[in-house]
Amino acid sequence: MTRPLRIEYEDAYYHVMNRGRGRKWIFPDVEYYEDFLASIDEAHRRFGIEIHAYCLMGNHYHLLIKTPRGNISRAMRHIDGVYTQRHNRRKHTDGPLFRGRYKSIVIDASVYLLQVSRYIHRNPVELRIPLVTRPEDYPWSSFAAFINKSKAPEWLNRDAVYSELGSPQKYRQYHNFVEEGSDVETRKFYQLKNTPSILGDKSFKEQAFGQAQSLGLEIDKKGLRQPVPLPSIIQAVARHCDVTVHSVLKAKRGKGTRNVPRWLAMKLCQEVGGAKLTDIAKMFQVAHYSTVSQTISRLNRQFTEDTEIKETFNMLYQDLNIPLDFSTIISINSDINTPVLL
Repeated sequence: MTRPLRIEYEDAYYHVMNRGRGRKWIFPDVEYYEDFLASIDEAHRRFGIEIHAYCLMGNHYHLLIKTPRGNISRAMRHIDGVYTQRHNRRKHTDGPLFRGRYKSIVIDASVYLLQVSRYIHRNPVELRIPLVTRPEDYPWSSFAAFINKSKAPEWLNRDAVYSELGSPQKYRQYHNFVEEGSDVETRKFYQLKNTPSILGDKSFKEQAFGQAQSLGLEIDKKGLRQPVPLPSIIQAVARHCDVTVHSVLKAKRGKGTRNVPRWLAMKLCQEVGGAKLTDIAKMFQVAHYSTVSQTISRLNRQFTEDTEIKETFNMLYQDLNIPLDFSTIISINSDINTPVLL
């Protein structure tokens, strides 16, 4: 069966959704919802995506996403993939969690941003048996944050939706807008048996295809916030930890040996460098990219055990996200040219 066409371009807006395999629940308890939100946060920081609305239901989810870098595939692969790992770890199981690849609908935000955000936020009250009587009472939706009834996550972008309202009373106006219920056109669109991949008129559809720089491929290192060059990340870690660049790049041998600066540099190359595991493996002279993944997982576990390491990472992360002058990027020692294991 042919896989659905992916339309990816910079600054595109998407309504993204997926459901559990066999319609099974993907959020069995509170900590599972929190794990999924953590995965969204990570994707926001790593891939530069903007989250404009969300609603996590028991067996499916809805996200309203903008991709300044045109990389919806990479971001969603992270969200679905990492959450599946976390879910399976908690349930002591394995195997696929979702029914397949996510469904993404490119939307004409200039016309439908408000309507799609309302559709997403009304999910808990428009079920055959509503979960709540009021959208703001549902805890796993961004609606309460939109009407200032709960604290908004740092990664939630509400301004684009508010700007479409054109009202200084944004909280009250948005509340009233959602309370009105979904409009007929939006309901009909989502009731179609095979929901189209684009929500917009003929002109917008032609424009979307015309803008698409990649159909099924990913666009990296583009967008409003440029990824930081990997050599600059390594230099910053070495300077902060008072070690040499060589020691960050070179693995320490011996059972139980720790090289925290190296671990930090690898994770930062992924987080603020936007690098793939294969690129990081090459930079750090690692034989296989899976070793990089294992190292980053080891560091994540250390965060829960050693707050000082986590604080060091947070400081470096913040420093590297400040615009820097990269005109003097270091040259990596050329004498490290044989693969080594951590």
